Amino acid sequence: MAADDDGQREWMREQLAVAADHFSVKPHGELVYGWRDRTIGSRVSSRGGERWLRVSWADPQWAQGEYWTGNADSTSITGVPKPVVLDRHEWGAENYRNRAEIMTLVIDQPCSATAELRDDIDLPDQWWSDLRNALDTLAHQRTDRGKRDQRQVSTRLLAFFGSGIDPTVTAWVTAHGDLNWSNLTRPGLVLLDWESWGRKMVGYDAATLYVLALRAPDTAKKVHDTFADTLDSPDGLRAQLFVIARYLKRVELGDFSDYADHLHRRARTLLDRL
Repeated sequence: MAADDDGQREWMREQLAVAADHFSVKPHGELVYGWRDRTIGSRVSSRGGERWLRVSWADPQWAQGEYWTGNADSTSITGVPKPVVLDRHEWGAENYRNRAEIMTLVIDQPCSATAELRDDIDLPDQWWSDLRNALDTLAHQRTDRGKRDQRQVSTRLLAFFGSGIDPTVTAWVTAHGDLNWSNLTRPGLVLLDWESWGRKMVGYDAATLYVLALRAPDTAKKVHDTFADTLDSPDGLRAQLFVIARYLKRVELGDFSDYADHLHRRARTLLDRL
């Protein structure tokens, strides 16, 4: 693996070519790189038609467990608009492990090139209704993925916001787990990237969308209106604070630096309500 950014992307393109050769498919079109170039994806032509090929890499110690198999595991989910993993392949060396997945092709475009919205977007009422139905359906899916980690919730809320709030989560549901604006498509709704799905605190997905729309007030209001029963509940308020803490940790790592003030302002508003 290369250490510099340009070398990393060149190496990722080489891994994509290895995967394409394994699956006997031909990449074409724009390449899509994931967070910190940990993944690469491309539209491909196959004997079965147009597909999507995605390659991810990790250090061998991390190339296992729920996150590593999340996309493939999500094939058990029904009634939610999402890609389906058709085949997968792994290979690697002493210092890395790769995973390639062939998926059904999604032709709709992501709502945002980044996890957070920078500007308001105009989405029809049917899109919002479809999103609500998708998350309600997902919430009732049975899975052993994820864990009801009250200790993590309590510790994170205490570390960021002090002891003045009750951190107790009253319900856990199945959730996407990384429902940011680059993982939702339009004009047709599809939920992308399922590495993190599993049991989460109720309201986690809606809270993530809301918090990551704070710079787009009209869209944030639409998120709130669509999920008001959840977001305005005690669990929903806690979920928002938990998500804010998650992204403040990302700020510390150098991400979302221009988003920090929005996160702090929302946190102060929430703390006044708890």
